Amino acid sequence: MNAEPRLHSVTWRKSSYSGGSGSNSCVEIADGFTGALPVRDSKDPNGPALTFAPDAWSAFVTTLKANAFPTP
Repeated sequence: MNAEPRLHSVTWRKSSYSGGSGSNSCVEIADGFTGALPVRDSKDPNGPALTFAPDAWSAFVTTLKANAFPTP
């Protein structure tokens, strides 16, 4: 995961993993980056964005779907 300063001019789209159009928990992604997947919180479009390697993002989503994160 890396900070990515060049994301101010990209087109963002809501991730299909965000829970539907009425959800307030929206993750946006930007397409068109080789070897990286930029991700940001749609509630804070001027806030930070992170980039993930595609395999790291896939592993994260798989873990979310499996509800495999430990609960406090």
